[in-house]
Amino acid sequence: MDPCTQSQHSQLPVGFHWLSFAYQGLTEIPYDAILAQGEALQVLDLSYNLLDENPALLGRLEKLSTLILDSNNYTSHVKFPYMPSVTTVCINKNKINNLPLFVEEIRRKFPSIRILSMMNNEAAPSYFNGGSLTQHIDYRQYVISQIPSLEILDDTEVLEKERVQARKTYRLQRGGLSSRSKKDNSSRKHIQRKPNSIIRQ
Repeated sequence: MDPCTQSQHSQLPVGFHWLSFAYQGLTEIPYDAILAQGEALQVLDLSYNLLDENPALLGRLEKLSTLILDSNNYTSHVKFPYMPSVTTVCINKNKINNLPLFVEEIRRKFPSIRILSMMNNEAAPSYFNGGSLTQHIDYRQYVISQIPSLEILDDTEVLEKERVQARKTYRLQRGGLSSRSKKDNSSRKHIQRKPNSIIRQ
């Protein structure tokens, strides 16, 4: 059972506010109904619809902790609003195929995130979608390295040994600059320092 399903079926505390628009065939986010609950809403479920629009106005939900977008049409290019209260994002079974692009967006827009579930997307290889064990491990290490705050990725807890290996394998990207680009820049600087270079520092 993925963490989103667990949160939906767990016993909800008193005063807990959860709003679901799942399985309604929506092509647009029903902002009027959602924002009417804005001051108290903690969990928003928009799963199993036809959504692909950038959910810009959800940034007004200052107390939202869980955002569920499973089984929609979101791609790697989705742009989220800045939502520091959100700790759980579930976006399983969408159309995400560019992992670095998507993970950078998640890292920047959800600074408090602890749970991310993105199973059954092309960018998250596993046995369920034709990926190999090696691809799955590499995928987990990359995501964990870029979002150090994660405690659960997909349906599995992030272990300390995974964090250690992820840090060894990948560097945390900043401002979209990849590790490879950093190495390339370093190489250029090294070339410029050669005695025979005509470039003066």
